[in-house]
Amino acid sequence: MKVVAFNGSGRKDGNTAMLIAEAFKPLEAAGIETEMIQLAGGKAIRGCTACYKCVENQDKRCVVGNDIVNECIEKMIEADGIILASPTYFADISAELKALIDRAGLVMRVNDNQLSRKVGAGIVAVRRAGAIHAYDSINHFFLISQMIVPGSSYWNIGVGRNIGDVQQDDEGLQTMTDLGENMAWLLGKLNS
Repeated sequence: MKVVAFNGSGRKDGNTAMLIAEAFKPLEAAGIETEMIQLAGGKAIRGCTACYKCVENQDKRCVVGNDIVNECIEKMIEADGIILASPTYFADISAELKALIDRAGLVMRVNDNQLSRKVGAGIVAVRRAGAIHAYDSINHFFLISQMIVPGSSYWNIGVGRNIGDVQQDDEGLQTMTDLGENMAWLLGKLNS
């Protein structure tokens, strides 16, 4: 089994990545392979152009091929579980994560709902407020994609502004641990 996480933060290895790493610990302890894809630092991901070539081509690819979206789509198809993570930017997810959701979501949907019945979990890093709206944006994508969303002991958020601040959020770290444990349990049940 494999879980792939997509870090939508503009900061590579920042608070969002740290929260993902915390959720990975119980997954890895359960023998589940993990991989984090960081959207920062690569070629900019743009939004969907509404060309509908993915509908015409039916090849599980976005016709826009000058960024990492097609690589991300391949990783999503191969994975049993998907984590989408973002910092909170003006009470919502980052533009990069939204672009990935829009483009990968349409490609998956028009190619036999490739995300259907995969496990999906959202993670949000926040300085102060707006995290619940960002968390909802991610979960709306999972639910419309017919994915299965495990719960945790609280909303999957960690509080911190400067890089490393989330390491001081004990409740947020415990929430990530509980999320990883619940995700591992659910994946085990679905694959048994």
